[in-house]
Amino acid sequence: MSQPLILQKAKVDQFREDRELTSKKYVICIIKDWNANCHIASSYHSGFFCFNENLGVSYPAEITEKRNTTSDFILLGIFKHTRSHLFLFMMVLTMAIASLMANALMLLLILLDPRLHRPMYFLLSQLSLMDLMLVSSIVPKMAADYLTWNKSISPADCGLQIFVSLTLGGAESFLLAAMSYDRYVAVCHPLRYPVLLNWRLCIQMTLGSWFLGAADGLMQAATTLSFPFCSAHEIDHFFCEAPMLVRLACADTSVFENAMYVCCVLMLLMPFSFILTSYSLILSAILHLRSQEALRKAFATCSSHLAVVALFYGPAIFIYMRPKSYRSANHDKVVSAFYTIFTPVLNPLIYSWRNSEVREALKRWLGKCADF
Repeated sequence: MSQPLILQKAKVDQFREDRELTSKKYVICIIKDWNANCHIASSYHSGFFCFNENLGVSYPAEITEKRNTTSDFILLGIFKHTRSHLFLFMMVLTMAIASLMANALMLLLILLDPRLHRPMYFLLSQLSLMDLMLVSSIVPKMAADYLTWNKSISPADCGLQIFVSLTLGGAESFLLAAMSYDRYVAVCHPLRYPVLLNWRLCIQMTLGSWFLGAADGLMQAATTLSFPFCSAHEIDHFFCEAPMLVRLACADTSVFENAMYVCCVLMLLMPFSFILTSYSLILSAILHLRSQEALRKAFATCSSHLAVVALFYGPAIFIYMRPKSYRSANHDKVVSAFYTIFTPVLNPLIYSWRNSEVREALKRWLGKCADF
């Protein structure tokens, strides 16, 4: 079979005969062998004309149509089935597995080691839990779609993915702000740390992060799925994300987009500004340190933390706050991968495994496992 050709409707009217065809575009399959089957392309909105090339353009051929009779969406994904993209897919999958293992191990260490039962490590455990859930909600579906070629997702599953990703993203945004406050108190007011960041405040900040993230996720998921969608249900992304789904809506979404922009100011810019303020005060304090070794360690810690913060907030702001006219599906997919896949890999390395107390806890845990 030769390469399918896209024909305009006017050019296929002669083949319509008595059949009623309502598709907007048609694919013609030129078949060398009359006994060959007419393969149906992976489109849900095209009519398919198959005829024998040896018999000219007379119309004894079978016309087959395949329509999207369900409300399922199609995730086009980020990778193509080429060798180079297969290599990239394996790299991303390896990073995702490493992220799951590192965050799960961090959770276990903080849970099992009494010496890590402090507010700072409790916040770190919540960060690991959020990253663990975020990767688990996106990567398995992405991998299954790529390996099985079954890219469909039901509206309920799509809405759940939007809710989970926004809940975790929003909660992590506020949690990172809480962690920056923890570092500010530890560096600038170490003697007052038990008073300024006690367990009650720590739990309140954590619950507040989860609640605000869940409220934002529920509102955006419910509103996004309430729109009527055009016949093309193809999402040019590797998971369901609200801005991508809104593009498919056959209704005026300007009010919702403005509301989403306001939410992003509250969920992203305000915590990000608080983090920058906290680390600015930290840097101002450590500049007065007389010990060069302490100054070097403080700068290294602050710079690594700010790098992770930039990798999380930068892509999120790029996706949710960029003007609609500047959006590109290819760019959005790559940028989304940073805060959904790459950042969860870096968080345990930057925030946890560089910490001497965490390393000591790991050594004790490995020692107990070896003795057992």
